[in-house]
Amino acid sequence: MLSSLSRPRALAVCALPVAALFAVVGLAPLPYAIAQPGSTADVLGKDKGREVITITGAPVRDTEGRLLMTTIVATGPSTDVDLGDVTDAWFRADRAVLPHDSVYPSGKSDAEIEKHNLGQMKESQDAATLAALGYLKMDPEKVKVTLHLADIGGPSAGLLFSLGIVDKLSGDGDGGDLTGGRTVAGTGTIEADGEVGAVGGVSLKTQAAARDGATVFLVPKDECSDAEAELPKGLRLVPVTALSDAVTSLRALAQGQEAKVPTC
Repeated sequence: MLSSLSRPRALAVCALPVAALFAVVGLAPLPYAIAQPGSTADVLGKDKGREVITITGAPVRDTEGRLLMTTIVATGPSTDVDLGDVTDAWFRADRAVLPHDSVYPSGKSDAEIEKHNLGQMKESQDAATLAALGYLKMDPEKVKVTLHLADIGGPSAGLLFSLGIVDKLSGDGDGGDLTGGRTVAGTGTIEADGEVGAVGGVSLKTQAAARDGATVFLVPKDECSDAEAELPKGLRLVPVTALSDAVTSLRALAQGQEAKVPTC
């Protein structure tokens, strides 16, 4: 059949199935999620009218400045992501293409994933409380901490919760604020012993932090290179491996001793 067609017509006929294949590939769902900078929340402030951190059993300071926990927003667990979505996100600094399984547990329904994320948040809050009280050498049986942050899941706010507790109870240790009155943002999981762990989407979280007024960003040390990838102008990165590192660096910044503060 093709032999009876002119060369241009034969090429056109052959191109049809190829074009159809590309169309199918372009529309087929891919195993990725698209993420972008999300919201921030001041752990020293209120969320939906309630204090994020409530402490009883010990004197609590009034604080100035802000401690922002940061988030990313990703396409939903059941959302189809196609080649066009991936291509668009690949060339945008405010988007990231992530393997779907690195964002959401595989084989889980949307409801199961939400329950999993909220469970991680609760575990993170418990660890953050123990880490902060342990750092301050306070008895968790006498000092009660309640953490409230609605509609946010996952463990990545642990470090900021701990810092908020420390600031409300002790400040910079000399009567001032741990933040030095500035807006500090950050991310990182935390263990009960104060160890800070890595999280995902750091380059997007720095953008959220800068957008919402932060000038300092606390980042798990192992993720410094990721944080530097799309670092907004005017945002200082401070690497940390433990709660004690973060407190020491913030105290130094509050006291104007910037040369003592490590950088990525």
